[in-house]
Amino acid sequence: MPYLHRTSDQPTPVQPYLCGLAVKGTALKLRAGDKDCLVARSKCYLKLGDTENSLKDAEASLQNDKTFSKGLYQKAEILYTMGDFEFALVFYHRGYRLRPELQKFRLGIEKSQEAIVNCIGSPSSVKLENKEDLCFISKQAESKKANQKLQVKLTKDQKCTRKQEPVRNPKTERQLLGELYADKAYLEKLLKDEDLMESSTKQGIKVADLVLSGISYLDTRSEFWQQQKPIYARVRERKLRQQRWMRDKKQKPAEAGRYVVKSMEDIDMLLTGDCPEESCKKAERVLKTIQGWSDDEVPNKNELIGNLHSCIGNAQLEMGQMEAALQSHKMDLEVARQNDLPDAVSRALDNIGRVYARIGKFQQAIDTYVKLVTEKA
Repeated sequence: MPYLHRTSDQPTPVQPYLCGLAVKGTALKLRAGDKDCLVARSKCYLKLGDTENSLKDAEASLQNDKTFSKGLYQKAEILYTMGDFEFALVFYHRGYRLRPELQKFRLGIEKSQEAIVNCIGSPSSVKLENKEDLCFISKQAESKKANQKLQVKLTKDQKCTRKQEPVRNPKTERQLLGELYADKAYLEKLLKDEDLMESSTKQGIKVADLVLSGISYLDTRSEFWQQQKPIYARVRERKLRQQRWMRDKKQKPAEAGRYVVKSMEDIDMLLTGDCPEESCKKAERVLKTIQGWSDDEVPNKNELIGNLHSCIGNAQLEMGQMEAALQSHKMDLEVARQNDLPDAVSRALDNIGRVYARIGKFQQAIDTYVKLVTEKA
């Protein structure tokens, strides 16, 4: 049993979570109902996107012991992933009361509370300008009225309206998906290749099914991210993060601080506005300027430099300059390691793996993601 636990916990290059799932299943056959095995298998299911089976295993681990902290945490994580933030908060609180020394429960409480506030918040600065969004809200109101009056039949106009799904504004979708927007655009472009869509893999799986499942997954995640952190909250968070780079400055002129914040906003908006070349040029100019400043002027200078390398790499990726993008993200990784910035290390590894995947170097992409998971653990 210990061997089976260890084997499934170690990430492998080929389909790590599927392999882990199989090993956990074998372990459960040898020791039915083992709580640790159920939680471990639940984690594999969750990584594979199977929240239903993941939740079943998590609940099974709590069946005979409602105070099992690993089961409580896993159930909370699943509910959070499903977007059920209120119930996730309940289970994070239960775990925290039982094991207050475990930081993960406190962090879970914080992120659930933040997600709930983001979902129900309604800043006056947020305005619906997308006609399709207004149409969607209108249809929600119609649906509510229809449920209250079951005897009232839908008019022809309503039936016609409900068949038409609102088209999401590309700019809105780009902000939600971030770096994954380019991947979705690539998948949608593949759909237009009829010959490719009619072909199948060596395993007999239709390419069209794989592409459609990828697009469906990205749509699902964008909906979740919109619930977890709406766009207005993302914009506000980005501004706060940029301001945080300046929080320790004592002698830095206010003009320099405004320059950095404004420049980072411009770089981000140019990239999300489908102008990667201009975004790249802007980031390179700002990088050159920042490198000429002293540490007294910008206390978080190295963090900012790494972030600019990341911005340049993302823009280069958008322009199809794969090798240049790879080098930029590797420079980001080097800066992050030299300055002990764990979040930046994770960002750089994730971007490097994504570039490898885009250029077809899948083994190197897998190795990079395994390294990312290992360093996070």
